[in-house]
Amino acid sequence: MSDLLKTPLHEQHQKLGARIVDFGGWALPVNYSSQVEEHNAVRNNAGVFDVSHMTVSDIVGADTLPFLSKLLANDIYKISTLPGKALYSCMLNEAGGVIDDLIVYYLADDYCRVVTNAATNAKDMAWLKQQASKFSHLTITEKPELALIAIQGPKALDIIDNKFSDDIAKTTKQLKRFQGAFTNNHSDEIFIGRTGYTGEDGVEIILPATKAADVWQQCIDNGIQPCGLGARDTLRLEAGMALYGSDLDEEHTPIECGLSWSVALTDKNKNARDFIGVAALKNNPRYKMVGLILQDKGVLRGHQTLLSNGEEIGEITSGTFSPTLQKSIAIARIKSDCDLSIDSSIQVQIRKKQVEACIVKYPFI
Repeated sequence: MSDLLKTPLHEQHQKLGARIVDFGGWALPVNYSSQVEEHNAVRNNAGVFDVSHMTVSDIVGADTLPFLSKLLANDIYKISTLPGKALYSCMLNEAGGVIDDLIVYYLADDYCRVVTNAATNAKDMAWLKQQASKFSHLTITEKPELALIAIQGPKALDIIDNKFSDDIAKTTKQLKRFQGAFTNNHSDEIFIGRTGYTGEDGVEIILPATKAADVWQQCIDNGIQPCGLGARDTLRLEAGMALYGSDLDEEHTPIECGLSWSVALTDKNKNARDFIGVAALKNNPRYKMVGLILQDKGVLRGHQTLLSNGEEIGEITSGTFSPTLQKSIAIARIKSDCDLSIDSSIQVQIRKKQVEACIVKYPFI
């Protein structure tokens, strides 16, 4: 794995005995010991993830908000009176397909911070720069010198408040959900967002790579469980959170991916918004997303075919065994004209066998 990209915490993962895998060209820990123990630690106490492979970019200039308004399916102006507020959105191609989903923090009219996915970095940055070229007063700066550490779980905030350095603890205590801020010592360049990808409360700390090992060690010293990609995936799936490349892609609109709540077709004054891909969103969706719980033995996995009355109706996009529910669960995309509702029974093709699954509303927990 010598040719893979490594985060600033790679050495710490090795010391903890992590199993390292290739994830989109990055050498990342999939688990440290038991994946189920890591999952349960986040559900019941607190866990810490190294997500430094994510891309952090700063958008600066007088055209920042007009640019993001054109780029994003969600409306940046909804949060433009709330410094530090975060917004989840997809950026779309002209056909309405999802290029990537992201978090944007509004810091000022001329300054926003964007966090995008790692595996889509090359196409994301190309798309951002292509669209930015249409605006005169705008710069986009990728920040590879930054690391990102996520601390998640019902006890995460208490541990940070009582055990962490004053600047991190005080800033975290001031934040509401889906809000971010730099610590009071702005020169430290430590930015804390009360966001996450697990369904639990917690924070995501963006900080210089040179300071990442110290914060990581604070987590370990205070009993926060280090967690890998495996637990991150089961946690986000239980919470009904989409994964790009599985539940989201350029062939489907955000509405067809179950993210209609993240699309703003009109602004706060009920005027139609003009953003890239909007025309396609006015067409009737071809698909809809549903949750599934397996009724028989087996494990639901991505790309398994779904059937109803012998007819193919769609496929699973993400599936796993839920440690919390002790059942196999999945998010699936089915044809929008299927006459199925919550509690309907369908069949899943697992190898040569068809097994029963029940349609449910997600998130699962």
